[in-house]
Amino acid sequence: MKVLRLRAWLSCALLLGGLAGIAGASSIDRPVIVVPITGTVDDGMAHLVERSVDEANRSNARAILLTVNSPGGLVSSAFRIRDALFSAQEPVDAYVSQRAYSAAALITLSANRIIMAPGASIGAAEPVEAGGTVPPSDKIVSALRGEFESTAERTHHSPQIAGAMVDKNASLPQYKRSGMVLTLNTDDAVRAGVAEGTATTLDSALADLKLTGAPLVAQSYSFGETLARFATDPVVSGLLLTLGMLGLLIEMQTLHGIAGIIGVGALALFFGSHVYAGFSNDFVVALAVIGLIGILWELHVVPGHGLPGILGAGALLVAVLLAFGLPFLFVGVETIATAIVLTVIGFTLTVRAVPQNAWAQRLALSAAQGPEYVTSTDFGALRGRAGTATSFLRPAGIASIDGRRIDVLTAGEFIAAGTPIRVVRVEGARIFVEPLVS
Repeated sequence: MKVLRLRAWLSCALLLGGLAGIAGASSIDRPVIVVPITGTVDDGMAHLVERSVDEANRSNARAILLTVNSPGGLVSSAFRIRDALFSAQEPVDAYVSQRAYSAAALITLSANRIIMAPGASIGAAEPVEAGGTVPPSDKIVSALRGEFESTAERTHHSPQIAGAMVDKNASLPQYKRSGMVLTLNTDDAVRAGVAEGTATTLDSALADLKLTGAPLVAQSYSFGETLARFATDPVVSGLLLTLGMLGLLIEMQTLHGIAGIIGVGALALFFGSHVYAGFSNDFVVALAVIGLIGILWELHVVPGHGLPGILGAGALLVAVLLAFGLPFLFVGVETIATAIVLTVIGFTLTVRAVPQNAWAQRLALSAAQGPEYVTSTDFGALRGRAGTATSFLRPAGIASIDGRRIDVLTAGEFIAAGTPIRVVRVEGARIFVEPLVS
């Protein structure tokens, strides 16, 4: 009887040991999904996190690890990321390698466990409006403070610490001065219980989080997400705006269509990327389309009237400013001012660099100079001759008279291309024309 009992106990022990071994092996085999939270927080990043959480849930991942180094960004995108992380079926951990400010601080607080590198920091989450030129209202501060506190409470961090990152009036004398929002360095974060420990490398952080040995699956941005994040960079946005405005300006002079297509394409990429990244919305796109229609209507349908072009340019300018989003309105003003300067410089250099090029001659009126060049040719013989306006006369332009391409002027009125004209007077090199009335 005793032998049978002993065998039974041994069998149970072996069975339990085998099950534990299988469970341990399967736990090690389960991947850790590594999600980068780097650069500006925007909807491109939100797309990435949502995809990563879905993959982690499908693959029964062991954990989701956020690698954080971000100055912040859009609060609305941070809300999307936090909500996605809360839907994860596995633990969410975070490793702050350098900084987690503003919206990135909220994302970091959404993790169950936080490890920080020496010299890293977290906090500085006071909301801003209109590029920081307008102080945030008490209502906005209160709402964002509530979001931070409820997030910290759900992930078992200190709500008081989280609230002080948003509200400079929060009392926390042991960590911050009065009238300042809270920013914790690594040592203070560990002392306050926000971070569980310090790790100099990601491998060390994995060891502290008991995730050593698990396969790492690093997430990366899709092409659309990468394009959106790249095109919304202020420098790239400025280049796109420059290309767009330069294309429209050249199209205004040449009416070839190619420059206009390039300009419209650059502006479409600018607005499309900002919408995809979450900085702007459908209203901004509609305003931009109305602006482009007004400008193109002025160029190709009713040239010379002025009103459609002025309204279109105004609508396009407002759309560009709104495309950056209110938190980055000041950045938008700087970017569009830079784009205007670059456009003027680019247009001037183009005209000066290739003045005798057939294409460039459509940009500015120019005359050929050669060894026999004189100050002014006698055009008196053209007085009374008829011809056709080759380009729009606004009032200057080009006309074809007796088979010759000649620079002409009107008395101030607009004459459309293709209109029959007649030379009414000649003043040196200036040839004045008027519409030919049949």
